Amino acid sequence: MRADMLKSILNELNGTSADIEASGVISTDGLMMAAVLPQGMDEDRVGAMSAAMLSLGDRTAQELERGGLEQVLIKGSKGYVLMTHAGHEAVLTVMAKPNAKLGLIFLDVKRAAESISAMI
Repeated sequence: MRADMLKSILNELNGTSADIEASGVISTDGLMMAAVLPQGMDEDRVGAMSAAMLSLGDRTAQELERGGLEQVLIKGSKGYVLMTHAGHEAVLTVMAKPNAKLGLIFLDVKRAAESISAMI
């Protein structure tokens, strides 16, 4: 039931922009809770990498006195990966195209993370 509701939020998020290619909700220990991923993308790998990067981002923000972590953004030649907390127990990961309009995606991701946080 909860997985279906999370997947509904992810479907809505992916539908807000043609630039969003994939999204997932991952527990902070790296287990996929819900995902809308393209064919052939490994859920376990996405989950593990997202949890690891967010944990490293949290630690970096603390050690370098930058305050509480809000998001981790990775830019590669084939697009972006954006990770943000969705409550204390989950991570929202979004993959976007290289020419994505990040301002709009940030806003949509923030709204989705708030909805997920309220649900979990």
